[in-house]
Amino acid sequence: MAKNPKNEHSIEDMRMENKKLQFSRRNFLMAGAAFLAFTSSAPSFARVLNHIPTWLPGDINLPEFFPGGKWYFLNPEEVEILGAIAERLIPADELSISGKDAGCVEFIDRQLAGHYGTFERRYMQGPFHQGTPSQGDQSSLVPRERYRIGLKALSEYCQSQYDQSFVELEPLVQDNVLSGLENGDITLEGIDAKIFFSIVLQNTMEGFFADPIYGGNKDMVSWKMLGFPGARYDYRAYVKKHNQKLDIEPVSIAGFLNQNEKG
Repeated sequence: MAKNPKNEHSIEDMRMENKKLQFSRRNFLMAGAAFLAFTSSAPSFARVLNHIPTWLPGDINLPEFFPGGKWYFLNPEEVEILGAIAERLIPADELSISGKDAGCVEFIDRQLAGHYGTFERRYMQGPFHQGTPSQGDQSSLVPRERYRIGLKALSEYCQSQYDQSFVELEPLVQDNVLSGLENGDITLEGIDAKIFFSIVLQNTMEGFFADPIYGGNKDMVSWKMLGFPGARYDYRAYVKKHNQKLDIEPVSIAGFLNQNEKG
């Protein structure tokens, strides 16, 4: 039977294409290996970064420090009103002292005098519109303004309704006033009553539970009540103790720093 020249040509073409493909693959693999060898043996270059603070062992970012014994933002009348509010929000009982005695007002005063007082670390550019509940606080007032306007408006409200200051009201009446603020049943001049109550309640709780270095939680009273150990870092003495009350004495940030200095 005669051979088909066309078929022979096709088979020969396929062989040539296969050789070309093998050659191309071989070249590709060799080129890739050479590239990897070059990049793996290429020298590394380091950059020197200038004007960057040097890290030091034990270096920490301490909070703003305000020595005790003085008021930094609140005036005497505001201190009295906030003290009375703290007494009602966190009254003294068999578990702990009151919010006022725990230093919540001192905590609030220092917060208002620092970064928090002006919302320095928040975006506070307009426009400002009434938001939905899910959007949270949309007020243009910073904490300093909220306290100054709110406390003045609260004082004026109590004088107009009871002919007394908030401090002079009976505890049950004070509770009713605070409930009215919380529920929005009371109208204050210059500020939404619910916004004012919300920030006072939040800051009072923060002052009661925060580290004493911020001015509140005197003698770590809330930590002792909860059994919270604070800034303690060494628990080796308690590792093998199980199913028993540990009564760990809490350590504040200041106490932790003092331990480090001694150790």
